[in-house]
Amino acid sequence: MTGSDRFRALLRRPVVVAPMAGGPSTPALVVAAGEAGALAFLAAGYKTAEAMVDEVRAVRAATPAPFGVNVFVPGVPAADPSAVSAYVASLAGDADAVGAMPGKPRWDDDHWEAKIDALLADPPPVVSFTFGCPPRRTVQALAEAGSAVVVTVTAASEAAAAAAAGADCLCVQGPEAGAHRGTFTPVGDPASGNDLATLLRQVARAADLPTIAAGGIADAVGVAAALRAGALAAQCGTAFLRCPESGASALHKQALADPRFTATAVTRSFSGRPARGLLNRFMRDHADAPAAYPEVNNATRPLRAAAAVKGDLERMSLWAGTGFRQAADLPASAVVDLLSP
Repeated sequence: MTGSDRFRALLRRPVVVAPMAGGPSTPALVVAAGEAGALAFLAAGYKTAEAMVDEVRAVRAATPAPFGVNVFVPGVPAADPSAVSAYVASLAGDADAVGAMPGKPRWDDDHWEAKIDALLADPPPVVSFTFGCPPRRTVQALAEAGSAVVVTVTAASEAAAAAAAGADCLCVQGPEAGAHRGTFTPVGDPASGNDLATLLRQVARAADLPTIAAGGIADAVGVAAALRAGALAAQCGTAFLRCPESGASALHKQALADPRFTATAVTRSFSGRPARGLLNRFMRDHADAPAAYPEVNNATRPLRAAAAVKGDLERMSLWAGTGFRQAADLPASAVVDLLSP
């Protein structure tokens, strides 16, 4: 059985719960969605390898349902450190407003090697990657350990690279998706990119691999459309943010239904990488953020945390996809049912 066949066999319903780093993706959410028949992902981003392993163990102890783990592929340090320093200096007013100091704009690899070693030692059914394509040797090692490998792509060229590296499946992410775009590089126009429907067609021509459609899908109509377009399943994240099993903050959950927020936009202001969230003052004020991830992310982290403590929604990163108004305050199992065509 090929890795692609193994992945297909894991899909009991055509719904994949996106890995949402930074808190929303909890073991409880993965377990509840998995028990309802969805394939749900833990988010290893921003965690140590030890914390990732603890969450994997918690899921395994609670359910036999298949699940996945998502890992960030490290990039390279920012090309223009002076631009990063200037941007951090421009945050002084926001820092004063929330009573915090910007963090150090340091680069890190998010514990890459330790996480890969841990996943090889105790392989989950699926390992997915975002922000790049892992080396072919890493993909092969995970496949030999028994994990199906999924790579997030946002362009046909990325799909071809992932196929060449041996990926079993592609998560095709359109610009409608909430939170970070899975682009292989943070540079370029943060608002650019073909819509999901167009991207699915382009990827199908570039790589002969099964696909998961992601981006703005928040109801059964959207899932059905993804399946008609040739995807094996639809990946949804924002639709699950308001679930009681979600680890999103109460403020974030409330903001998704707050009438003051009427639109989403793509920004690099919070992290130095393109990401979609509810349009707020911070995004408007800092549209000039440089392409520098994770340097900018590390610099703004204390400001975002302090804003959350103060309840300042205008300075929080309220990640959300274009279908955010359809996110419901329902148990994850009920959301899986609503999404299933």
